[in-house]
Amino acid sequence: MTDQLWGMSAVAQAQAVRDGVVSAVDLVDAHLERIAEVDPQLNAITRVLADHAREQALRTDRRRAAGEALGPLAGVPFTVKESTAVAGVPTTFGVPRFRDLVAAADAPPVARLRAAGAIPIGRGNIPTLILAGMHTRSELFGDTVNPWHPGRTPGGTSGGDAVAVAAGMAAIGLGNDSGGSLRIPAQFCGVAALKPSTGRFPADHRVLGADDPGPATQNLVTDGPLAREVGDLRAVYEALAGADPRDPRAVPVPPYGPPIGGPMRVAVVADPGGRGVHPAVRGAIEAAADALRDAGYDVREVPDVPRLDEALEAYDRITLTEFAPTWPVVRTLLGPGGDRYIGMAMERTPPATADELVKLMGTWLNIRRSWAGFLDEYPLLIGPSFTEPPVEPGLESRDRAGRDRVASAMRLCTVTSFVGLPAVAVPTGVVGALPTGAQIVGRAFREDLCLDAAQAVEDRLGTLTPVYPRAGG
Repeated sequence: MTDQLWGMSAVAQAQAVRDGVVSAVDLVDAHLERIAEVDPQLNAITRVLADHAREQALRTDRRRAAGEALGPLAGVPFTVKESTAVAGVPTTFGVPRFRDLVAAADAPPVARLRAAGAIPIGRGNIPTLILAGMHTRSELFGDTVNPWHPGRTPGGTSGGDAVAVAAGMAAIGLGNDSGGSLRIPAQFCGVAALKPSTGRFPADHRVLGADDPGPATQNLVTDGPLAREVGDLRAVYEALAGADPRDPRAVPVPPYGPPIGGPMRVAVVADPGGRGVHPAVRGAIEAAADALRDAGYDVREVPDVPRLDEALEAYDRITLTEFAPTWPVVRTLLGPGGDRYIGMAMERTPPATADELVKLMGTWLNIRRSWAGFLDEYPLLIGPSFTEPPVEPGLESRDRAGRDRVASAMRLCTVTSFVGLPAVAVPTGVVGALPTGAQIVGRAFREDLCLDAAQAVEDRLGTLTPVYPRAGG
């Protein structure tokens, strides 16, 4: 399979284009053919940018022929989540009312990937307004199918991009994550993902007009890549990191920090909060831990992560307080049943008063202090992105029990997003014909440590994709 152009890693694709072994046009055409072959079964891509991609590929080939230096991702096709702006293309959020909402300019991460030579080839499907649940189903584009098993969700909210990468339709997917939206679909689809520290990558998450969102959205949502190999995540990381005048939150922290002396200590928590973890997921955590031990890391099981329940409660209260003023209008955009996921949470968690919100903001900082102390002792943490194998589509919106089950299963993703930490999701194997994986969480702005550890896991356990769509379990 890997002799196909679309099956090569992003780094290998770019090297082949720079060396003139393949043309960027041929590389794009190979991916367009792959999209035509498998996406009718998967519905991962909402809009194929064929003409634009070929035009950009042709410019790349002309530059190479003229002797110009090409970027580190020269010619590499990537998908962009339906909620992230691509110049001249609608940013629909999966909502019929936004189908003609054409972006005037690229969002910062799209612009940076273009500057590195990568080529947008399609848009990845999402849950409606990225609020309708974990399963990737939008009112405008329908359901995305997990290529490993059509009866299991691909996860979300970056599910379309995860499926596109897993099935070989793009080498890179650009998604975002505010509580697992990159890491969960990575685990469910057998690919890798990087959720960066808050402030590592510049972004623009405004929906309409010039107004920025509230503090929860500002601090929780981080853009990041999905790829089939950790080395590809690293290449994208290097392209995206750094300050940008379009986003005052992005800070000029060097992408690589100082070495940490001695064998690096790694904490292992397979069951955060002691709420239960599926044996397949526990096995994945143990496999990742064993791989790091073999690589020379000092891996130790610890009782738990800091202040989990308190962090989850504060996360819910702050985010739902921010949603509350616009919820009566927003719920009308979500389509039949699309409001159930947030609606059930709103019923249980009333908005905070002004005094309560001020106190919650202090709690938020205090929880970050606790995590900083924990990671001072253990620079890395291994745990689950989701404590179960891929579940059935729409479980989180079916009823309160299903919602609670999904919210609990993603708990480590939620709390690490709340604290603003980097994490890399990495595959570990296949159990019962479904992919398994773990996430490696690190100190703030030490994505490099997470990537190094994930590479060590991948070197020992291998990669799982690209895959062909499967008809059953």
